[in-house]
Parts: sequence; structure tokens; C-alpha cells
Amino acid sequence: MKPVSIPSRRRMLAAATLLASAGAVVALSAFAGGDNAARIVPPLSTAQPASTATTETAVLAGGCFWGVQAVFQHVKGVTGAVSGYAGGEADTAVYEAVGTGSTGHAEAVQVSYDPKVVSYARILQIYFSVAHDPTQLNRQGPDTGTQYRSAVFPLNDDQARVAKAYIAQLDQARTFKSALVTRVEPGRRFFPAEAYHQDFLARNPRHPYIVFNDLPKLDDLKRLFPEAWRADPVLVGKALAS
Repeated sequence: MKPVSIPSRRRMLAAATLLASAGAVVALSAFAGGDNAARIVPPLSTAQPASTATTETAVLAGGCFWGVQAVFQHVKGVTGAVSGYAGGEADTAVYEAVGTGSTGHAEAVQVSYDPKVVSYARILQIYFSVAHDPTQLNRQGPDTGTQYRSAVFPLNDDQARVAKAYIAQLDQARTFKSALVTRVEPGRRFFPAEAYHQDFLARNPRHPYIVFNDLPKLDDLKRLFPEAWRADPVLVGKALAS
């Protein structure tokens, strides 16, 4: 998600303003590809050691973290979703630096969940089905750069195994028209983003970028995974207020 000064973002905001001022009604899918989303098959390899933990964590990157965070905030069993950065070092985990594309970081979301309600396999299924397009290399929609790459940051060997096997499964089945470009990057720390990035969709549902790029993802989640849909999102709130 680039600042409004970036040309691609500026063009989108300008178009949104023009359409709104003209009273135009636009299908969201024309901008965000909502009609192209589909519920893909779940991972075949899901075996993980039995856990008595009440909370487990996944870290995923798929373009602008505003939309990815919002998707998982509406998934039953998710107890928290925090926007942030993963892939680089602590001293460059700052929005302005990450935006240059030179830090190694990706905009990522740390998803905490109750494994008795939602599994890591289901988290990945939703991630690949509606949270982002895993065939876009170093970009998502209008946003370009390695900071918008598709990446899974496994926190243990089991998560890495399941993620790698799932990517291979989807490619072998030719689930998507193009090969997946999702990277599996173990051993990377997650750093929370600035407070003003948290709960961005919930706080700014009429922001043009949100309207055209992220609200369709929530529609897709509700349509494709009705059993996992939660109407009231779990929000970060003031926990990370600076």
C-alpha cells in the first residue's frame, strides 16, 4: 500500500473522486477482481502435532496489509490480526523505509487464532482464495514492489512443510491460470506497523482504496466461506496506540 504520492495510487484516488462526484455507480469487481475469486481446495497435507495451545500464530504477506488484516479479522476463530512488516531487520521496520522496496520487508499480517476453531490449513486456504492473488509477482493490484510480494513466514518446521506442500499441490493441479509466486520465508521476525495502519478498513470503510480493493475481499470471504464468516471483526483497537 503506497502513499498517495505514488502515481498508481494517485490515479486510483483521482478516478474514485471523479466517479463519486459524478454520482456514478461502479461494480467493485471491475477494479478489484472480486468476481474472479474462488474457494480453492484445502491443503492435502495438514498433519501437525497435537497441540494443547489455545492460541497459535501465522504470518502472511499478500500486498497492502489493510485488506489482508481485514479479511482475517472477519474469520471465526481468529483472536487477533496485526498489520506489520516481515522479511527485514528491526531498524528498517518503518513504513517510510519499507515503502522504498529496499529493506527486504513485506507488508505482512500476524494472525493469532484458536486452533480448536480454525486450523492453519484453513488460514492458508482463505489466504490463497480471497486475501490476495498469489500469481502476481511483487505486486498486488495497483501496488508494486517487493514489499507487496506474496509470502508465507512460517514460525516452525510444520508450518513450513504445510505451506510448501500446499503451494506445490495448487501448482500441480493448475488451480490458477498462472503459477504461484508465493515465497516461503522461514526464520523471519514480525514487527507491528504503526498504530495508524491498524484496523484501517474498519475505521475507513469509505476510503477509495478500500472501496475498490479491499471491500470486495470481505464480500468474497462471506460468499465463499460462509461457515467461517464473522460479521463483527476482531480489532486491534488501542493496543498498539503510540
